[in-house]
Amino acid sequence: MYFLIEAFRSAWQNLIAHRLRSFLTTLGIVIGTASVVTVVALMNGFADSIKNQFADLGGSALTVSAENSYDNFRTGNIHRLRVTDIDLLRYNVEGVAHVAPNMNIGSLGTVRYRGRSSNPSIFATTADYVYVERSFPRVGRFLVDSDDKGRRRVVVLGAKLVKDLKMPENPVGEFIQLGNEWVKVIGVMEKRGEVFGMSQDNYAIIPFDLGLALGGRSHEPNFEISFTVDSMDRVDEIRERVERGLRRAHRLKSGQDDDFKVAAADQLLKQFDQIASMATLVLGGIVGISMVVGGIGIMTVMLVSVTERTREIGILKAIGATRRDILIQFLMEAGLLSMLGGLVGIGVGVGLAHLIAALIPDFPPATVPVWVAVGAALFCGVVGVVFGIMPASKAANLDPIEALRYE
Repeated sequence: MYFLIEAFRSAWQNLIAHRLRSFLTTLGIVIGTASVVTVVALMNGFADSIKNQFADLGGSALTVSAENSYDNFRTGNIHRLRVTDIDLLRYNVEGVAHVAPNMNIGSLGTVRYRGRSSNPSIFATTADYVYVERSFPRVGRFLVDSDDKGRRRVVVLGAKLVKDLKMPENPVGEFIQLGNEWVKVIGVMEKRGEVFGMSQDNYAIIPFDLGLALGGRSHEPNFEISFTVDSMDRVDEIRERVERGLRRAHRLKSGQDDDFKVAAADQLLKQFDQIASMATLVLGGIVGISMVVGGIGIMTVMLVSVTERTREIGILKAIGATRRDILIQFLMEAGLLSMLGGLVGIGVGVGLAHLIAALIPDFPPATVPVWVAVGAALFCGVVGVVFGIMPASKAANLDPIEALRYE
C-alpha cells in the first residue's frame, strides 16, 4: 500500500511539473468525455420529457381499435368497431372501470368564432373520457351523461383552439360553429403541451351521440374505445376477457383472426423507451470514439516521456527499483492523466448540455444519469491504463546500465 501511495505521489508531482504538457495530453480525453456526456444528457432529458407527457395516459388504460390489413383496404372489406361494443365493455366485462369511445369527426371541418376560423381535431366521446385520459377541465365543466343522451349541442375546447380563435379567457357560454352546426361552449380543458412539436390542445370535444348524428348514421362510424381496469394486477386477465367478449360479439369462428386489437396505453411508451435507449447508446458510442483517440494521445506523450526520463529510470533501477515498480509508476501516471481528463470532461459535458438545452427553444432540460458520470470516469481510467501499458513496459524493460549512459 505504501508503494502505491508513493507511486501516486510521484506521478502527481510529475504531472504538476509539466502542467501545459499534461493539459494538452488530456485534451482529447476531455473533449471525448464532454461529447459523450452532452449527447447522453440531451437525449435523456428529451426522453424523460416524452415519457412524462405519455404518462398522462395512465398505465391502466387500454384501447380497442379495428384491425385492418392491406387486403382489407384493397378489397373494401374494412373492419370497424360497433356501437354495441361500447355497451359490451361497459356492462358485460368484469373488471372494466371506465369506457370512453373516441370518434374523429373530420367531416365537420372548420371551426368558426366571430369571423375567425381554425382547423382543429374534432372528436366525439362520453363523460368517462376525463377518467380514461386523466385530463380535466380548467374552466367550466366536461360532458355528462345527460349531454350524450339528450344529444345536446355542447362542446369542450382545448386551450390552443381557444387561443387560435382569440376567445375570452373564460369562453363558457359562447357559441361557436362546427362546420354548419352551432354549439355552446361548456368548458376548456387543462393545457397538455406538445409532443414532437405537435400541440395536444388543438381540439374540440362533442357528445358521442351528437357525433353519430352529425357524422350521419347512414355511414358506419369509425372509432376507437379506450377503457381503464379496476386493478393493475388484473390487466392481462381483463384484456383476455375483452378479447373473448368481442370475438363472440363479432361472431368470429375458431381459427379466424381477430378483426380488432387491444393495446395498452403504455406500449407506445415502452417502444419509445427502447428506441431512445438504443439511439443514446449508438450516439454515445460514435462520439466515444474520440475518447480512444485521446488515449492514443496519452500513449504518444508517455512514450516521449519515457525517452526524456531514461536516465531517471536508470537511477531508480540502480538503487533497487524492480521492473514491477517502474511499470506501476508509469501506469499510475497514465491512468491519473486519463482520470483527470475524464473528470474535467464530465463537468464540461454537464455544463454544455444544460447550455444547449437552454439555447434551443422549447427543448426539455438536460438530465445526466449517475451511471453516465460513473461510467465515463471508469472508462477514462481504463483507457489511460490500456494505452499506458506500452510506454510503461518500455520503461520497465530498459537496461539500467544503458539507461545511466543515456544523454
